[in-house]
Amino acid sequence: MAAPSSSTCGGLMERSIRERVPPLLTDLYQFTMAYAYWRAGRHQEHAVFELFFRDIPFGGGFSLFAGLHDCLLFLRSFRFTDEDVEFLRSVMPPATDPAFFQFLRCLDCSGVTLHSVPEGTVVFARVPLMEVAGPLAVVQLLETSLLCLVNYASLVCTNAARFRLAAGPKRKLLEMGLRRAQGPDGGLTASRYTHIGGFDLTSNVQAGFLFGIPVAGTMAHSYVTSFTSLEEVWPQTLVPVNRDHNPVDIISLTKGWLSRVCELLGAEPGKIHEGELAAFLSYAIAYPQNFLPVIDSYSVACSGLLNFCAVALVLFELGYRPVGVRLDSGDLCRQSLTVRRVFRLCSEHFSIPDFDSLIIVGTNNISEESMTELNSKENEINVVGIGTHLVTCTKQPSLGCVYKLVEVRGRPRMKISEDPEKSTVPGRKAVYRLIDAEGHPFLDVVCLAVESPPKAGLPLSCYPLGCNSTTLSVTPAQVTCLRQEVFSKGQVTQSLCNAAETRAKVQSSLQTLHPRHKRLQEPDSYTVALSEKLHSMVKEIQKRSGNDTNFLLEN
Repeated sequence: MAAPSSSTCGGLMERSIRERVPPLLTDLYQFTMAYAYWRAGRHQEHAVFELFFRDIPFGGGFSLFAGLHDCLLFLRSFRFTDEDVEFLRSVMPPATDPAFFQFLRCLDCSGVTLHSVPEGTVVFARVPLMEVAGPLAVVQLLETSLLCLVNYASLVCTNAARFRLAAGPKRKLLEMGLRRAQGPDGGLTASRYTHIGGFDLTSNVQAGFLFGIPVAGTMAHSYVTSFTSLEEVWPQTLVPVNRDHNPVDIISLTKGWLSRVCELLGAEPGKIHEGELAAFLSYAIAYPQNFLPVIDSYSVACSGLLNFCAVALVLFELGYRPVGVRLDSGDLCRQSLTVRRVFRLCSEHFSIPDFDSLIIVGTNNISEESMTELNSKENEINVVGIGTHLVTCTKQPSLGCVYKLVEVRGRPRMKISEDPEKSTVPGRKAVYRLIDAEGHPFLDVVCLAVESPPKAGLPLSCYPLGCNSTTLSVTPAQVTCLRQEVFSKGQVTQSLCNAAETRAKVQSSLQTLHPRHKRLQEPDSYTVALSEKLHSMVKEIQKRSGNDTNFLLEN
């Protein structure tokens, strides 16, 4: 397939973002809070928010960060139209000062700075993935849209990576979940980010157009069952690859090959479904170089496989190369072994070496568990197509990213909740990944932005999250800074990566992760810790908060 050029994809993506994620795609309370800030004269105060998630999805040991590309395009195009502002006038409380709407009309992200983990990076719970800094009213208005762009993208990308780990590195994976997705935008987002997470192909044609993802497809059972007899095949001839020959009567040729296949396999011709054979022939005449039918509409062993072999042998005789078959029901592993055995018999008996290398595609409501089971059994499946359990993330429907205020006017801010899990870590921060002597990351440490970074080869004391006040001393072999500036003064400051480049980043990031963190079942927990200075600041703010309840009694 011819994919669009990167420049074409880039233009399509930006237009797509403006249409899919306008500034009104947010919650109403963002506007009422922005108005209250504006009314109090606080809208220009410098504020810092962080985006993170609290728990690793799917009971796993890692997540993948995705959605940054869309976030950057959203920030770059963020501005309100006259139509947007007029609609806001109609839905906001009547007491809203009209001057606020003029303020909105002039708003953009020229004052916003974004620091982020690179897209496609392996990430862990409680690590601040994005830091959004700028005028308080503006960065407040960005909250819902940024969460919307990151939450599902990261979740489905992580789900795809888990399917890839379950399938192993060699088997090709086809995403085919558009019809099961949560609406058109969910389907497009799933196609893009499952490809980034490790899938090779998509059935989604629009995703191929927008993102340059290779598109693939076979045929549906409805096509097969729409035929009843060979009389419906038209035209009934096919020109050989060597066009010096006249068109060949493909019906007669196929009947001859079908008799030979039945004789070879000891099959009963009376059980073969004529309509299925007609469907296969009709499709093969239309696409003789792309012939890959679904063969389980009636019976794989008694009809579908025999009909396929007959039509495929005709194509080989005429100089074409069929592609393979799709199995969509029953015991895929067992059936694939049967299919491959027959392919080998035909290859040897009819002296057609390429017949043995025809591909077998398996599709049948495949989940992560059934993918793992399939991979543990003997089978001959080359490509697996996955839809519902991939794009709907049935094991966990939401990643649960949150967007929390950590600083205003240079002062750290902290949410102190009755639920300790919902407490936030205050202040502007830097995040460092510590790497061991074997090149595996083993700890992410969150520090105050003003702290000196950890140094390779020197011991570091820190406080792992979730371990009360237990301190841990580690000595990294390497240290990397996880976040970098990606947006400033209204412009994207790093090169935007296309889907293929981010996909390569995912695989590179996953390869560095220790196998114990990549296990799909009962993985080891990865450590995220606070620096000593940040831990001390948290404790001090908590202490002050407990003593700050008597302001009503003060003069």
